[in-house]
Amino acid sequence: MVELAPLPSSVRRVAYLGTPQIAVPALKALVDSGVEVAAVVTGEPRRRGRRADPSPTPVAEYATKAGLRVAHDLSPLDDPTIDLGVVVAFGTILPRSVLVRVPMVNLHFSLLPRWRGAAPVERALLAGDKQTGVCVMVVEEGLDTGGVLAHEAVDIGVDDTAATLSAHLASVGAGLLVDTLTGSLPRPEPQTGEAVYAAKITPEDLRLDWAQPPDVLERRVRVGGAWTTCRGKRLRVSAARTMTSPVPLGDGELRADTTVVVGAGGGGLELLEVIPEGRSRQGAAEWARGLRPQPGEVLGVTP
Repeated sequence: MVELAPLPSSVRRVAYLGTPQIAVPALKALVDSGVEVAAVVTGEPRRRGRRADPSPTPVAEYATKAGLRVAHDLSPLDDPTIDLGVVVAFGTILPRSVLVRVPMVNLHFSLLPRWRGAAPVERALLAGDKQTGVCVMVVEEGLDTGGVLAHEAVDIGVDDTAATLSAHLASVGAGLLVDTLTGSLPRPEPQTGEAVYAAKITPEDLRLDWAQPPDVLERRVRVGGAWTTCRGKRLRVSAARTMTSPVPLGDGELRADTTVVVGAGGGGLELLEVIPEGRSRQGAAEWARGLRPQPGEVLGVTP
């Protein structure tokens, strides 16, 4: 079997593969550092709303403004003058036929081998991890199994959301990537420790099960997209916090007086912002005034 392409001793010319906003800071940092970005490979333009025209990915938008070549297939990797492919949240598994020709590194947003896979930031939040980080790793055929060239730890703040943590990791990762690629490439070290996989987030992962403790539910809210039901309609909860004092409410029971609180796992979750079905984001107090909850009303009841 043909071996995968070996890493070069140094890097002058790269192809960059990335798609979402979290991949933009690393691309910008490479351009600013003087590394030559021969081409950027990213996803096709997509509609962001039902009636909207297709719009470029965040990576494509930045690359176009920076005057970089943008492609939506892997053809730029046929260029024999490319020293290295740099992958950041590309969203597509690269075939072996590419990996045997072009050495690849990936900027991954966790401390490997914990949270290999599609949703490392969200899974770290859901699990209540106190720390995560970024790794520059070699791309192999396995899912995030390659040796690590460099890593940096990042603490997870008690108020971090998936959005704020992603932005922080993107910034830290951009600096780490540039430090790793400018100069002689370090020797990759094998990953050590228990491998934990970060499966893609599903709607069920974000459903607010009011029998669970409020701190668990608060973390779901911080991931983004958390939801429950109210009077047969979906209610998204976009901001909430765990109550520190005892709450004499049953699981899912709604109370709206000076605060809007839902009983959860023997405690309470205070709702701060919600998005009722078919409506825009609003303060929970405003929503509750319009709802006029009945005594003993419960959220999350299946109609």
